[in-house]
Amino acid sequence: MDQNSITPNTSNQQLVINGDNESATALLNEKQGRKRDSLRDVTFIEFMTVGILCYVNLINYMDRFTLAGVLGDVKDEFNIGDDYAGFLQTVFVIAYMVFAPIFGYLGDRYSRRRIMAFGVALWSLTTFVGSYIPDFAWFAVFRGLVGIGEASYSTIAPTIISDLFVGNVRSKMLALFYFAIPVGSGFGYIVGSAAGAAMGNWRYGLRVTPFLGALAVVLMLWVMENPERGQAEESRMKPTSYQEDLKSLIRNPSFMLSTLAFTCVAFVTGALAWWGPDFIRLGLTLQTGQEVSIEGVSLVFGALTMASGLVGVPLGAWLGAALIARWGRAHALLCAAGLLLSAPAMTLAIFLTDKHYYAPFVLMFFAELTLNLNWAIVADMSLYVVIPPRRSTAEAFQILISHMFGDAGSPYLVGVISENLKRSLSPFEEPSNSVKFRSLQYALFITCFVEVIGGIFFLLTAIYIVRDKLRVEREIAEAEAQSAEPSHSNAQENPGVE
Repeated sequence: MDQNSITPNTSNQQLVINGDNESATALLNEKQGRKRDSLRDVTFIEFMTVGILCYVNLINYMDRFTLAGVLGDVKDEFNIGDDYAGFLQTVFVIAYMVFAPIFGYLGDRYSRRRIMAFGVALWSLTTFVGSYIPDFAWFAVFRGLVGIGEASYSTIAPTIISDLFVGNVRSKMLALFYFAIPVGSGFGYIVGSAAGAAMGNWRYGLRVTPFLGALAVVLMLWVMENPERGQAEESRMKPTSYQEDLKSLIRNPSFMLSTLAFTCVAFVTGALAWWGPDFIRLGLTLQTGQEVSIEGVSLVFGALTMASGLVGVPLGAWLGAALIARWGRAHALLCAAGLLLSAPAMTLAIFLTDKHYYAPFVLMFFAELTLNLNWAIVADMSLYVVIPPRRSTAEAFQILISHMFGDAGSPYLVGVISENLKRSLSPFEEPSNSVKFRSLQYALFITCFVEVIGGIFFLLTAIYIVRDKLRVEREIAEAEAQSAEPSHSNAQENPGVE
């Protein structure tokens, strides 16, 4: 490659960075457009790889929320309250977030295919074995082991997509990948409740995804493509030390602010996903005056979650792709708008659950739809403001922060608040359904305030996003130029050699 062909582009990018000019986004899109920025150019094996990753992500979230679909039965069998029921999810998420940095470090340096296959095999095996454990303490331990397995996959999978595609194609493929999150979560509620009801035992709901996971291991080891890091961007950048990686991420305002915003998203989704079916069940019980089964509510809640994902994730990806070409800050602002629209809708849905039958479902669908706008966009932002050999570490760091301060504690926090309110509202007797509902309702209102905080963090991200994206493009170009210099110099010294 001719070094002179790179220098003007690098200079232009530096000029734009200094001027913070959003019109540079169009320039970058044009550059990326020359690199197979069309679905027509995607090969069969690349489509197959994305399909496998989406399949695994689907069963990943199915596995994560099958337990939530039968939470009422779990509480009855183990004779636990809301606090210990929330603790089950907290144990899972703590293990997930603690091991994410380890897998992030390994994912930037060793075979990603083997690491992911190991993780899927681990979570499938521990889920299956855990379904036979009668003791609550050991059951919680195995939920933690499931989290370790899922950490290996969730940390690495998005970086493989980023190494296969650029520009709009990358955004579309990431949208497809994250599309599996709400759909898989919905399937989790449905599979957990349906399998448990069919077999008369909630534990059978946990025995479906392990068999699907075994198929995923085979597909990843023998079918999936394993691209070089930075392949799609023709990056020749080498991994740096782990300490240098962390310092760079902490000094990256777009990455840090979007991570804090996504932490708020994780807090909200974790609490609502875990407590949503049980909360709705209590509200419907108060309306009808008859006990409503958790299995039936979980089916409806799962369908609602799936529908919001089917609409919300593609809508967010489409809006992001349409707006980013004209407006460099569009991704961050779109995520902010989604959260700030979701907050009032979720507040009304929680408030009306015991008063109206249909209105809460409609409002909750709209709240989840606007919340789902950000899934693919946040992932895309986190990848394009970080250099290729640092992206697994970045994913791991984001997982650690977002889950440590997000859904690691939110199910347990809501459960603890609910239990304390029960004791306050009904100190001398068994709490009625009305007290149980009101306690959980007040506890869930905290999620609405967190959504507003997340929207503010996304607005702050918009201030820096253009500059940080251009900086990454410049660093890739400079590394490309440096790698071309030796051959360029040799050509000058030996002009007669071809």
